[in-house]
Amino acid sequence: MTTPPPLITDAERQTRLQALRRNMDAAGLDGVLLGSTESLRYFTGLVWHQSERLLGALVTPTGLTYVVPAFEQSRVETLPHLEGELAVWQEEEEPAALVASLLGPRGRLALDDALPLFAYHALAGVLGAERLTDGGRLIRDLRLAKSPAEIALITYAMGLTLEVQRRAHAIMRTGIRASEVVRYIDEQHRELGAAGGSTFCIVSFGAATALPHGADSDQTLAAGDVILVDTGTRIDGYHSDLTRTYVLDEPDADFARAWAIERAAQQAVFEAAQLGAPCHSLDDAARAVIAGHGLGPDYRLPGLPHRAGHGLGLEIHEEPYLVRGNATTLAAGMCFSNEPMIVFPGRYGIRLEDHIHMTASGAEWFTTPARGPAEPFG
Repeated sequence: MTTPPPLITDAERQTRLQALRRNMDAAGLDGVLLGSTESLRYFTGLVWHQSERLLGALVTPTGLTYVVPAFEQSRVETLPHLEGELAVWQEEEEPAALVASLLGPRGRLALDDALPLFAYHALAGVLGAERLTDGGRLIRDLRLAKSPAEIALITYAMGLTLEVQRRAHAIMRTGIRASEVVRYIDEQHRELGAAGGSTFCIVSFGAATALPHGADSDQTLAAGDVILVDTGTRIDGYHSDLTRTYVLDEPDADFARAWAIERAAQQAVFEAAQLGAPCHSLDDAARAVIAGHGLGPDYRLPGLPHRAGHGLGLEIHEEPYLVRGNATTLAAGMCFSNEPMIVFPGRYGIRLEDHIHMTASGAEWFTTPARGPAEPFG
């Protein structure tokens, strides 16, 4: 494994806040309220899990104020975060009123699009709905293009998970249980330096591979079963996400043909990933390959039952989405999965998932795609 890249710096977060303030000014806004979301982490470095108590940060043209339950103040002060004021509220107090007092009597407030509905209703009750607006685009448009530091972290995380996939492949044997592999993958993520282990792990055998997000029950690998492993981890909050589908021995002609169609669809997505291309054109490219082999069309099975890919960063599923109807155009810094799964109900499914990032000269793979139906690594 390579040396881990530097973590995101406070200087980069300050640059993000400056960009957010420029967007606020252009939209005539007096503040943006961030909740306990990945956007709070993106702009301030503070990591907090959502609960029934509002904890977040109010960004104004000249300041940054954390809105914090009083009994959590000492904990927040010990956590990494950009310097800012702390405004606390007691248990019997309404945090929306505190936000309103910080904003002022006439200011317009944009809300983090991941804030829970209860927070919106409380704020609308105090400020009036007319003073609130959706801050999703202000935030998402900034998070959409990853910086070189973000790309480096994702690249490292992907490489780490690719090595874990190799190790998982090496322990596969007839009779092994999916739960054993899941446990092993978590252990290997930790051994390689991912302190949180696996963020998720799907291990499916045989007919269960036709279920895109896996089966609820444990499975035992039988001779000749198709194997699907989809897993990832986080490095400084940034996700990896890789899927390999393969067999251990020489594949039969039916599976080899289906695997080749899947790999061709994945390659078509990569080739369609041109700067300025609309996101839907990548999904279109995958479906054209699949339909050309008599599968589908559209979302019909056997075929591709879901979008061809999703964005990735601090959230494992975020913009941009490679889905029909999405006219968002590809630009440098965008990162997204390439995973046009083919499902044969009751038999097996094949998903090959690698990720792409857009550079100033076009698309680049984070990881080398699989080589063949019994050779899951390039």
